[in-house]
Amino acid sequence: MSELHESGEDYLEAILRLKEENGVARSVDVAKRLGVSKPSVSRAMSILGENGYITTGHIGSLELTEKGQKKAESVYARHVLLTDFLVKITGVDKAHAEENACRIEHDIDEDIKDGIQKWMEQNK
Repeated sequence: MSELHESGEDYLEAILRLKEENGVARSVDVAKRLGVSKPSVSRAMSILGENGYITTGHIGSLELTEKGQKKAESVYARHVLLTDFLVKITGVDKAHAEENACRIEHDIDEDIKDGIQKWMEQNK
């Protein structure tokens, strides 16, 4: 798996956010956050582990590798940027913007993201 798929990005982002919020991320927490089954999480964690994005800690915690941390932070940064952008330009509430940002964040080209980021910095 050279290119990380959308679901893989969602799993990494979920692990990052759970660790930030709770200090730990476990498979059951990821399943609950993403609304997927525990077997789906187990399979995804196996694939992410095989590809060097995560490891499993001593109490079953999910740990991001340096590669996984970098990718998760990148995905989450796009998510935050797009959420803020959608709120600012459309006036929708944050929850609605966040739902849409989650769908957009995986498909947006880097140059478009950079342009949005530049626009947001210029229009604070």
